[in-house]
Order: sequence, then structure tokens, then C-alpha cells
Amino acid sequence: MAIPQKTLLALALLSGGVGALAVFPPELLRVGASYSAKMVCSNVFLANRRVDDIVRDDLQAPGHPLLKLIRVQVDHSQGVVRAGFLGFLGKGLAVYRTGTGCAAVPDGNLHAAAQVTAKLTDLPTPNPALAWPTGSHAEPVASVEQVISQSTLHGPGARAVVVIHQGKLIAQYYGPGFSASTRLLGWSMTKSVTAALIGIRIADGELFLDRASFWPSPSAGKEQISLGDLLSMQDGLLFNEEYGAVSDVTRMLYLEPDMAAFMKARPLAHPPRTVWNYSSGTTVFLSQLWQQSVGSGSLAFPQQRLFAPLGMSSAVLEADARGTLVGSSYLYATAQDWARFGQFLLQDGVWNGQRILPAGYVQHITTATELSKGQYGRGQIWRVGPGRDDDPTKNPDAENGLPSDTFWLAGHDGQTVAVMPSKQLVVVRMGLTPSALRYRPQAMIAAILKALP
Repeated sequence: MAIPQKTLLALALLSGGVGALAVFPPELLRVGASYSAKMVCSNVFLANRRVDDIVRDDLQAPGHPLLKLIRVQVDHSQGVVRAGFLGFLGKGLAVYRTGTGCAAVPDGNLHAAAQVTAKLTDLPTPNPALAWPTGSHAEPVASVEQVISQSTLHGPGARAVVVIHQGKLIAQYYGPGFSASTRLLGWSMTKSVTAALIGIRIADGELFLDRASFWPSPSAGKEQISLGDLLSMQDGLLFNEEYGAVSDVTRMLYLEPDMAAFMKARPLAHPPRTVWNYSSGTTVFLSQLWQQSVGSGSLAFPQQRLFAPLGMSSAVLEADARGTLVGSSYLYATAQDWARFGQFLLQDGVWNGQRILPAGYVQHITTATELSKGQYGRGQIWRVGPGRDDDPTKNPDAENGLPSDTFWLAGHDGQTVAVMPSKQLVVVRMGLTPSALRYRPQAMIAAILKALP
């Protein structure tokens, strides 16, 4: 049976349109393909997960219909991942490097990206025979374990919950396919780790909160931005943190091989110290600043000066395609290692009797800024937990009876570390829980507080 000419014409036009998309893919398709390649790369080579599981649970589960069309190819021998819609639209590319994890390679320059490596020390895995935090052995409290095992409390898509009380691991939960040894992405919880790395350089006498010498003067007002302004997100630089389309943050993470250069070129939207604006770009620029202060060997610095002393043996901070550590978003670590970092902040930056952060630094970074209306601290830390955007007049922490000194590490898709110094309590909750599901961890934490002996 002959195909009607109109149908043939439509097919020809469709074919031509798809061909044009393959050569000049819209930026949204490029972002989606680059994101997919990067996520598969990190979860294969850092978290040791199966490709099929990652595609199903991480790429397609959030529900965007376009993500059903993603096709992924993994070259295990070369550490290269390619992804595209229908297999060829978008041309997503990512590469794994020793010591610096995976990077999206939006410009296709695999050779340059592959050179960004770091020689890290092989840290010992925590001994299950030794008590946490030196080892990984728990001292279970049944009433707390019962709380965190409830799906209504740990929420949809939960992958891990870890509870530390008085410095002891008293309860942990892991979702299907995940365990105490699985590295999990903290997303924006990484920002708080960047603040700690800057604190170490302040202790070294190499960085200063009030210094503003990052741009040559004059620089259209940007020369007035201090390190403290950047840490508190009051720098005034133009940056759009929306994730629904091609915005500054998605462009930076998935279309720019040199993320710090992209951010450094952003113009001022407001004079410094007049507006608070949450910005992953600001944190990436902070990463470049502390790396420049270290110079050679900066890629190994996080492990040498922070992760190794704390026993965070699983932690890998990933670098972009040009060597800037993505301190806004890309730290992978086990849930217990995220808990070690939370306990470190609870202990005012002291570990095993060694002061790692300057005295008073944790108090400084957790002090709320007025411009954020009390929601955000002076150093990449949230003072109010998830749900703060539902109604700016309400405090979801207070409504659930959490102590007033609670502060938070918080990341995309439901990653949180809640630190409560007055209760000597740290609660880690990791998962893949899109914000549209409106999960709030405060109810679980309130139940944990009631269940404590």
C-alpha cells in the first residue's frame, strides 16, 4: 500500500527537524543530556551503582516526560559517559578522573577535562568493630530506629537516615539498593563544606573575611565585594538559581566547562551588602578563591586538611572540566561521613582534640543574616530548615518544636543534615525527593527528639 504524499512530506519535515536539532540542539536539551551524562558518570564510578538503576531511579523517576527519551552509553575502560535524547540529541558528555570524580564536558574537550586529577591518599574504611566516629559500629537505640524506619517520617525516596546523639551512632536506615558504604550526593550541602575549607585557610592566615581584592580596581563595583559578602550570599552579583529551565545555575553546571570563569564574569545586580540572593555561582567562585590561596596541590587539599582528619574516608569533592572544585554542589560521601561533618560543626570545628576551624568561626557562619530575614547564616548554612518557602511568615522548625539553635545543611531533592548543639544531636537524611512532593524532615526529627532516652 502506497504511503500518501502528505504523510511522506510530514515525515520528511520531521526528519529534517530532528536533523537540525542534532546539529543545533536547543539549550534545554543540551542541559538535560549533560546532566544525565554527569549523574550517570558519578553514580557509576563513585557510588558503584548499576546503570539501569541510575537511569530508572535518578534520571526518569522525577517524571519529566523528556527524560523518558534519554539514552546512555558508558565506556567503563575510559571512564566516559555519553547521553542524549533518543541517543543523539543534546550530546551529553562526562568523564571520570582519579581523585576529582566526574565532570560534565560541554565543550567536548575530553583531553583537557581528563587531565584534572588528584593524587589522594587511600584512607582506611571505618572499622565495623570500633564505635563511631572512629569506626562504624552503632550503639542502637530501638525507639529511635523505630521512628526513622517509618516511611511517613523518612519520606518518599529516602536513601539513608543516620542519627548521632552525644557523639554516638544510635540509629540508621537505608533504602532498597543503598547501604552504609554507598556514596551519596549532597548537592547544596556541599556549600557548608566549602565554608569549612575557607575557615581552614582563614586559620592558616591566607584568607580574611573583610578582604575585597578579588577583582582589579575599578571593576564596576565588584571590587567592593569582600570574602564575607560572598560567604553570606550578599555579594550582589547577578545570578538566577531557578532549576526549571535554562538558568544561570543550570547553564553553569552543565553548559560551562569553566564554572568559575562564568561566575566571575557576572555583573553586579545590586551594591554589595544590600540584597541577599542564594547563588551556587557565588560558592563556585569561593572555591576558586580558596584554591588559588593554596596553589599547587589544591585538588588534594580537602582530603588532606578536612576529610582525612575527620575520618571521612568516602568523601570525594568533584572538579569541573577546568579544575575548579564544584563546592556548590558536588560532594559525594556516605551518610555516616555526612554525619561526621555535622558532628564536626556541632563540636565548634574541633575533632579529636584538634582545632581545625578558627575559634568562633562556626558561631560566625551560623549567625543569621538580617537581609535573609533570618533564614540564612553568614557562611553557607541555613538557619531555618526545609519548608521556609511555603510561608515566609512561619518557621517550620519552631512549629515542630525543634530547638532554636538548630542549623541546617540542605541540598536539592531532600538532602539535609540538621545540627542541634543544645540536644547534642545530628540527623542526616538523604534521598531523591523532588521538591514538588513537599517532604519536610522536621516531623521526623521531632519524633526522634521524643524517642531519645
